[in-house]
Amino acid sequence: MTSPAALFDRLPEGWSEVDFAGRRYGVTRTVRLGGRVQSVYAEELGGTDVISANLYLPADGEERFRPCEMPAEKVLAFLAGAALVE
Repeated sequence: MTSPAALFDRLPEGWSEVDFAGRRYGVTRTVRLGGRVQSVYAEELGGTDVISANLYLPADGEERFRPCEMPAEKVLAFLAGAALVE
């Protein structure tokens, strides 16, 4: 299984548009504290779906993935399957 950090890294920092499961989303990836804290927030464009999660990468090296009020599987599937729209 791909780590959450590797999945977060698939998205550029800032706002971008992605396609996931035939739907378009606006995604914002924010990186703080030298990359040790990251967040992803996505809204379906023209729809109601939302994806949100935080990732903590402390000095001890142990990833801490925290989805926001949704199943982790939903967020991980989105991150793995999202394709940037160019």
